[in-house]
Amino acid sequence: MNDTPTTITTPTTGRRPRPAAVTLTPSAEARVAELMGKAPEGAIGVKLSTPRRGCSGLAYSVDYVTQANAMDERIDTPGGAFFIDGASVLYLVGSTMDWVEDDFTAGFVFENPNAKGACGCGESFTI
Repeated sequence: MNDTPTTITTPTTGRRPRPAAVTLTPSAEARVAELMGKAPEGAIGVKLSTPRRGCSGLAYSVDYVTQANAMDERIDTPGGAFFIDGASVLYLVGSTMDWVEDDFTAGFVFENPNAKGACGCGESFTI
């Protein structure tokens, strides 16, 4: 894996760049690289969003994206582009995304300082 720091693409405004809304751990960056290595044709990156679902109201969803949206935040990682849904950024500011594997499960895990609660199964959260 490359030790190049994650950067966020922002419009040129003469101001210093703002930090990314979500910090990806090295393990999450490696998983994004793995996903992009086997991405379907036409995929330009991986996108995080927070659709309304689950018993607590919002859930984390990570999917391939085939088209950039000007409202989305783009984070360039060593393994490929990572997008954050523009409508979800406010729910995710300050979060850390990790990839965790153990004997029984594997998946992205989120540490979100904005979440006020979560359902018992951990699949959804509330703000």
